[in-house]
Amino acid sequence: MTERNHHNAPAPVGDVVPGDPPVPITVWPIPAPQPGETMSTAMGMRLVYNLTHPSDLIIDLTEGPQLAGAILAAHRHLQAPRSTGWGSETAMLIVTGWPLAPDAGEPVEFFARGRAKLLPGGCLVVLLAHGDPILPVDVVIAAKQAGLSYLQHIVAADQPPTRGQRTQLDIHTDVLVFARPTEGGDRDA
Repeated sequence: MTERNHHNAPAPVGDVVPGDPPVPITVWPIPAPQPGETMSTAMGMRLVYNLTHPSDLIIDLTEGPQLAGAILAAHRHLQAPRSTGWGSETAMLIVTGWPLAPDAGEPVEFFARGRAKLLPGGCLVVLLAHGDPILPVDVVIAAKQAGLSYLQHIVAADQPPTRGQRTQLDIHTDVLVFARPTEGGDRDA
């Protein structure tokens, strides 16, 4: 039996949103995606390097080549689902844009399928264009109904905050990170 080396994530930095438990908010100063694409190349790199380890499998449900390029550059394994399903292997990370593709089904159904494709402790990341204050709440509710834990909220902004100065951030993307509970916290275990 092979044992995976477990690495704890660094302590989150930033504000905290009330939740059960409270969810940290982090600001990532990265460029906005091009029109018609889910993310910028910098966003793809940050997601891959911050949420996976070498040899982890990542399922890419995004529009554009940015995440696939980051996965290959970081020596991770890419699984781009075909129209017949999400493949047979479980992954450490699934990344999708929002709103979902028309063939993705209802949100709770989508998140339940995503949860089933994640390894315990794996993350499902949802990228949404910033602007609609209600949309993130709807996404969080659907993910929680499917048994995922709300882990972190990241806001991506073109202009980084300046220490000691009040800066208006140009936020372009909300990144919602959900996790499949580990074996001890998994209600299916």
